[in-house]
Amino acid sequence: MTTLLRAATLLLAGTATFGLTARVGSAAEVPRSMRAMAIDKAGDPLTLHTLPVPKPDPNEVLVEVHVAAVAIWDVEVQRHPEIITHSRLPLVLGTDGAGVVVTLGSQVHSFKVGDRVYGGGWDDPHGGFYAEYVAVPEDRLGHLPPGLSLSDAAAIYATGATALQGLDDTLQLKSGQTLIIHGAAGGVGSMAIQFAKQRGARVLATASGEDSLAFVKKLGADAAVDGRQGDIAASARQFAPAGVDAVLGLAGGEALERCIDSVRPAGRVAFPYGVQPRPKARTGVSVVGYDLTYGAEAFERFNRAVGAARLQIPIAAEYPLAEAQQAHERQAAGHVLGKILLRVR
Repeated sequence: MTTLLRAATLLLAGTATFGLTARVGSAAEVPRSMRAMAIDKAGDPLTLHTLPVPKPDPNEVLVEVHVAAVAIWDVEVQRHPEIITHSRLPLVLGTDGAGVVVTLGSQVHSFKVGDRVYGGGWDDPHGGFYAEYVAVPEDRLGHLPPGLSLSDAAAIYATGATALQGLDDTLQLKSGQTLIIHGAAGGVGSMAIQFAKQRGARVLATASGEDSLAFVKKLGADAAVDGRQGDIAASARQFAPAGVDAVLGLAGGEALERCIDSVRPAGRVAFPYGVQPRPKARTGVSVVGYDLTYGAEAFERFNRAVGAARLQIPIAAEYPLAEAQQAHERQAAGHVLGKILLRVR
């Protein structure tokens, strides 16, 4: 997956802080160092570090981070930093967040200093969003959707765009179709329910536990079944006697396979590539994995979708930056209804 976020008279004087690749756009000063939560080796707890503020490359934006999102893949990187290419230690974690543009690389033209932005990415050589500043490639950032706070924006791109791209690009979901969202109470699932309903689909959501089932129904699911203890096959037959049109699989394993058993001939299954184990190929059913994509067009389309859907953005918990390790422990424990956030400012 991909990653991390006022320029000053110091810069005007030369290259003391960011070098000649940075364009100055305000009179505010960017410090030389920052607080960041990082690991020193694989499996270490996140601890507070004082690190140099990243120097943006020509195609990058320096962002003053206000809020960072915590996701299960961040927990995985903490345990196995070798899964990303740029795992230079100490490694600042955090793949997405939101903040304010403070410095522009010399080749950046889509933003100006002071813009409120959100986004992120996987495997950023500068490190991630669990820091006071992050340097991010221009195409990994978008302007905040109208009406959204920085907290809401930090919570939605990686999860929301993963949901949207799965529904629109891979499943090509249409009004009136039936859809199972497996793992619907998580960050991606909570967005997928709402986007699917906005597109006129009927949604059967799987979740675990009474509170999760109530949660997905509140978000708009037409029906819900416990993915661990419930009878998925019976629920699917009642929901769509001829078979469901599509499945969005957000958690791997036997429960996902039972969901796919309920797909009609020529139906479709989509799953993000992070889902493990990957679902099995089926005769007569399209089973397709996909990756989240970034870029200006992707952000513009996502912003339009956010405006049209009038999203509920569930926030399960919020921690200060210095408590990032506790946030990871909460995420790793599972059963998180919505997103966990880190408040940086």
